[in-house]
Amino acid sequence: IDALETFGGLSPAVVTKITDKGVRVHTTSGEDVQIEGEGLALVSRVLHDTKVGEKLKIKVGSIVRVMKEGESWKITQLPQVESAFVSLDPKNGAVRALVGGFDFNRNKFNHVTQAWRQPGSSFKPFIYSAALEKGFTPASIIDDAPISFPASFTGSGSSWEPHNFDGKYEGPMRLRTALTKSKNMVSIRVLNSIGVEYAQDYITRFGFAAKDHPAYLTMALGAGSVTPWQMAQAYAVFANGGYRVDPYLIGRIEDNKGKIIEETKFVEAGNDAERVIDARNAFLMTSMMQDVTRIGTAAKARQLGRSDLAGKTGTTNNHIDTWFAGFNPKKVAVVWMGYDKPQSLGGTETGGSAALPIWIKYMSSALKGIPDVDLAPPEGVSSIRINLKSGNRAREDESGFYEYFYQEYPPPEKGGASGAASAASDATDTDSLY
Repeated sequence: IDALETFGGLSPAVVTKITDKGVRVHTTSGEDVQIEGEGLALVSRVLHDTKVGEKLKIKVGSIVRVMKEGESWKITQLPQVESAFVSLDPKNGAVRALVGGFDFNRNKFNHVTQAWRQPGSSFKPFIYSAALEKGFTPASIIDDAPISFPASFTGSGSSWEPHNFDGKYEGPMRLRTALTKSKNMVSIRVLNSIGVEYAQDYITRFGFAAKDHPAYLTMALGAGSVTPWQMAQAYAVFANGGYRVDPYLIGRIEDNKGKIIEETKFVEAGNDAERVIDARNAFLMTSMMQDVTRIGTAAKARQLGRSDLAGKTGTTNNHIDTWFAGFNPKKVAVVWMGYDKPQSLGGTETGGSAALPIWIKYMSSALKGIPDVDLAPPEGVSSIRINLKSGNRAREDESGFYEYFYQEYPPPEKGGASGAASAASDATDTDSLY
């Protein structure tokens, strides 16, 4: 076993004895270790199941991987699944944490900067952001119903019948609810209304290249290509109120006398950084994404006990890529998980189950001791009570819910039409979709 390397703290060891109580191994460091109980959780089946094939059985002489946690040891294995993590300061782009993969010595590939993958639903906020500039509001009512596009529409020679991730359709719903529940049908209808060319141009404000996101309706489902580095930069725009900042790894380099040899020139949100989206847009999008972490697909984030978290999960077709991109005003962090050679992670793996726990673990440490930051509406935002079912302004004699709006796009009175409704009805090729 001396020829085998240790990767990520997982050391090779040879099995020297197997008993009813446990497994004894000899490690590369020369230790003889007895592993019992929970330390055998990964291999309990191959130890005791008589139906397991001979090649899979653990026996004396087998080579296994072991890891020490505290005072206990456990048998583990080198993962085939890879992951990437990057966190940055949304104010200036300073990278606070970066993990490019399981172990650089095993796989010399930085998944944060080099892995181009489909973002899935974690891309939807950029489509919704574009829609806000076209008159849609968080209260706009869009139909969550099946859609079928004929071959003549797609131009690909075949029809397209997209579906919601969970296969369920809930009918007309508010845009806020649709993002919270990650409804694909709503995203497609919204994109079709605002126009794919407009959306393709709009997303470049966040640092994405138009060529990586072809102007098709599949853009609404995150069918383009991104890197975790790009996603962190893009989500920073929401976190800092609408400014574009470039991520950087090294602030400055000093010699042994403290003389600065090289220093990064960076811009800061609110000062010299370029504003790329309206502050009101960033506010409304953050407000909607806060619901994702409170009652939506990322509700597990509530265990952090904070009120200032926002984000979006992402899971691509066949569970190939899983994402969580989330933030508060002080930290942006993006997690990706998948195989290097794209294949399914398994039918139950999603952004909420695979990627989100990594984000939660990081944020529990990174935000420790940092007080919650209240989300204050910027100038030009109105808070108006609406009817939850219609999205219209609530009458005095009916219950309602306060929602945020651009001042120029208030909710319609009962029977009226808002700017969003007008935009939807005037858009081409949408009559059959709404």
